[in-house]
Amino acid sequence: MEGTGRGEGGEGDLRLDELDHAVLKALHRGPRAAVAEVATVVGAHERTVRRRLDRMLATGQVFFAAGLVPEYLGEGVTAEVAVRCAPGSVREVAAALAARPETRSVDVATGSLDVFTEFHVSTHAELLELVDGVVGRMAGVVGVTSSLMLQLLMTAGDWAPYDDEPTEVRRCAMEGRPLPEPPELDVLDRKLAGLLLRDARMPTKNLAAELNVGETTARRRLARLLGSHVLHLRLHTEPAFLGYPIEARFRLGVPYSRLDAAVRLLAAEPAIRYLMVTSGPMMLLGYSSHRTLRDFHAFAARVFKGVDCVSDTALLMRSYKRAGFTGPPV
Repeated sequence: MEGTGRGEGGEGDLRLDELDHAVLKALHRGPRAAVAEVATVVGAHERTVRRRLDRMLATGQVFFAAGLVPEYLGEGVTAEVAVRCAPGSVREVAAALAARPETRSVDVATGSLDVFTEFHVSTHAELLELVDGVVGRMAGVVGVTSSLMLQLLMTAGDWAPYDDEPTEVRRCAMEGRPLPEPPELDVLDRKLAGLLLRDARMPTKNLAAELNVGETTARRRLARLLGSHVLHLRLHTEPAFLGYPIEARFRLGVPYSRLDAAVRLLAAEPAIRYLMVTSGPMMLLGYSSHRTLRDFHAFAARVFKGVDCVSDTALLMRSYKRAGFTGPPV
């Protein structure tokens, strides 16, 4: 299985114009908005907006995604695993890892012959079996290094290139505040989240019919979930598609005495689209997106100097899997 080629840079065969960006901006802010609503916001005919959106969705670099965030619910174990590969085997290993259901993301970056993978599993025992019994035995793998996620600070849903106003999750990280306590979810909530995973824009009346509840109940449950940080429902857009083809991965060695200050500083940087605290000496792991190499260099020189830490940075060469998808979801 080959990778999707997401994150390889450029906008592919489709160059976005002002209207395309306006449509994406509206749907970033309201991913369940009807096409007619978007048309009103952007000042274009509904058929035009639908045609523009369909054209962008067809690239596979834009899609609607939804799902519960288990880290915010305190469920399961998330690990970042660096898989060292023998020369000539990186692509095969990356594709094999991307095909696994436990894998959320698979990236290949500059530097050593490592494939960086994020796994989410139910237990530590399951993680050990996956890392040692499965990944460690793959053809072409010569070493595996793992670290556990201790705290999820920001996700790609908090990267908002169209908005100056930070998301509530990003704001909490910027201000050093804990996230609100997650709501208690019952069977109906989880079934609703499962339906949204299948179709993030499923009409409320269809959700109600699938759940066998009234439309008012479905709408209320949906609003409750969307109002919390435990359900992410968003328009996913590849950074390169929006004009940010340079993606960086960084690990920072920050002592606990300066961790809070480092997190605040990093969270305030709009370029950062993913940030977590992990086990190990390089405990801050993040990803950022930039328009040019010069922008990245300026960002790294300024920000990492402000953090005053040991840093290890790399540029992504290819992403084989993002947000749990290896291609346009169906």
